[in-house]
Amino acid sequence: MSLAIDALRCTGCKLCQIVCSVANFGENNPKKAAIRIVSKLFTEARYEVVVCDQCGECIDACPFEAISLVEGVVTIDPELCTNCGICVDACPKDAMFTHGEVDHPIKCILCGECAKLCPRGILGSLEAADEGKVAG
Repeated sequence: MSLAIDALRCTGCKLCQIVCSVANFGENNPKKAAIRIVSKLFTEARYEVVVCDQCGECIDACPFEAISLVEGVVTIDPELCTNCGICVDACPKDAMFTHGEVDHPIKCILCGECAKLCPRGILGSLEAADEGKVAG
């Protein structure tokens, strides 16, 4: 499972980042969001939506076995994680982030809160996309 994204319709409002940080950390701090909106307006006239696609590259890279696949979601065990950053470097999508106030990398856990509140409806589950509920 992962998010279906229609990035061409993204306006860069970054509401998804706010929602993500509130849902996962209880604070309005987009720097703690597991989803990133990157402006490509000067080079490609669009926004890029950066989010974990649950590929599992970080699982193989983690030397402490702190990352595992749980019901289709790549999950970090904060008790085992040393915050060494090897998984962040191994992520092919640059979708894992660190923050000085968090003891482990931040990544999407597919909570779906961003998709619920996206004003343009560009985020949704792949299952919804298969059913035609998310524009592709």
